[in-house]
Amino acid sequence: MHRLQTIEQELGKKTLPEVRIGDTVEVHYLIKEGDKERVQLFIGTVIAQNGRGIRRTVTVRRIVQGEGVERVFPLHNPRVKDIVSVRHGETRRAKLFFLRDRVGKKTRLREVFGDKEEVETGAEADAPQA
Repeated sequence: MHRLQTIEQELGKKTLPEVRIGDTVEVHYLIKEGDKERVQLFIGTVIAQNGRGIRRTVTVRRIVQGEGVERVFPLHNPRVKDIVSVRHGETRRAKLFFLRDRVGKKTRLREVFGDKEEVETGAEADAPQA
């Protein structure tokens, strides 16, 4: 078991992006077309995370021309250049498979604008000192 962990550490990426369920993310994915390689964006909502260590994957869902498209991205894959979180959605579940049945504006999640602690400290700073 120890050998497997050392191999995973050598082959895996050193830093992983902070991705949570419900986030709207931009996945920068390297695509090979003939002789050329280019980075293509896949923008969607994270509906599931699976695996641990080097096997960790993220399932991202988006709507394209009225059809739902889901892709599973291995986080340690060298073709996944970067994952940028655009919005943080508030969820109460670990898997958001219920979004598959929804269409249009019903697929939106409530957005989180930072931690509650940050909001409280910001309100205290604005209050007049007695």
